[in-house]
Amino acid sequence: MGSMQSKREQVQSQVDVLIIGGGVIGVCSAYYLAAKGFKVALIEKDEIASGCSYGNGGLIVPSHAVPLASPGALGDGLRWLFDTESPFYIKPRLDMDLFGWLLRFIAASRPRAMLRSLPILRDLLMASRALYAVLANMSGFDFGYQANGSLWACLSKAALEKERKEVRLLEQFNVPIRVMEQDEVHTLEPALSPQVAGGIYYPLDGHIDPARFVVGLAEKAQGRGVQVWTKTEAMRFETSNGRIMAVHTTRGVFHPAQIVLAAGSWSPALSRNLQLRIPIQPAKGYSLTLENPESAPKLPLLLGEAGVVVNPLGDALRIAGTLELAGMDFSFNSRRVDAMQRSSRAYLMGLDAARVIEIWRGLRPCTPDGLPIVGRSTALNNLILAVGHAMLGISLGPVTGKLVSQLVGNERPDLDLTPLRMERF
Repeated sequence: MGSMQSKREQVQSQVDVLIIGGGVIGVCSAYYLAAKGFKVALIEKDEIASGCSYGNGGLIVPSHAVPLASPGALGDGLRWLFDTESPFYIKPRLDMDLFGWLLRFIAASRPRAMLRSLPILRDLLMASRALYAVLANMSGFDFGYQANGSLWACLSKAALEKERKEVRLLEQFNVPIRVMEQDEVHTLEPALSPQVAGGIYYPLDGHIDPARFVVGLAEKAQGRGVQVWTKTEAMRFETSNGRIMAVHTTRGVFHPAQIVLAAGSWSPALSRNLQLRIPIQPAKGYSLTLENPESAPKLPLLLGEAGVVVNPLGDALRIAGTLELAGMDFSFNSRRVDAMQRSSRAYLMGLDAARVIEIWRGLRPCTPDGLPIVGRSTALNNLILAVGHAMLGISLGPVTGKLVSQLVGNERPDLDLTPLRMERF
């Protein structure tokens, strides 16, 4: 027993980088770090891809370059505030962190602030899309990648006209788009209901099976020497002279040279032990995985008025959506699930008869300005933060992982990370 313990401690002490979090951000970071020759350990309190990386929508969306904090989202959020079935719902509660987050969200939703964030998010999304194309060509790595675009479907002409305004904004930032009338959308996607009045086609978008991607990439990372420690929870940190000296976990103590915090919605709680306050609010989302209806869509769909996305997963269909700011609350809100399922039926034929395989919920980590936090901490010089990707974790996973590997290696990052530093808050 003693020799086994000493062997474990020896393995832990030999690690160059410890990654906290086994979702898409942590796993992508592990993969790109291992590719550069670093000795990496990744710890995950549950299983790989057990959080948001498991049941999310699975879309790769350069079309989502408009950040969550935007004039439109602010207006919808205020309109939907007391509607528990709405796509964007804020559960009323006395919480000073939430209050502070909302004040920052309101400030970031102003047009000028949003226009500063949009090109930053666009560049991240475009870079990540290019990396997905490379990963999809790896031998023995099939994660259901398709890059045939996505379709934003609208039931009414009024909704389509509203989306045209965002289209014009994205076109100014060189995001390719095609507005389609009713006959065109039904030609492109015959599974749509006759009620669909038109839509917007985003040719650069794609989709994957998110769990297959994250689990498969974790296996690729292990093949490059990454130690993956599941059921291993970070409990506390030892710091000295502006550095983290040790990470105490439920399976021993790690002494890495550098640490990457990629724990999603759990990151604020972990960082408090480090005297850091990360401005993230967990936003609960839901998904339903269904047996394919008789006429299953071929393209990923964004159902405009419903605020829901649809991902064809081959032998199943996933419907995902809603954003509920309710804190670290894992309870199921059946009214929201029912509303999501009910609203989807207006867009797609045959959903009434499709059997539900699984209902899932997870907590997406949202920053007030809609941009992730990626950068080296100024308070602790061996800590790198990679958190706050909200609903774009899958879209931004590869680029974040590559940027993290460049930060660890003290290389010049491919993209300017100044706007993503935590010190902006």
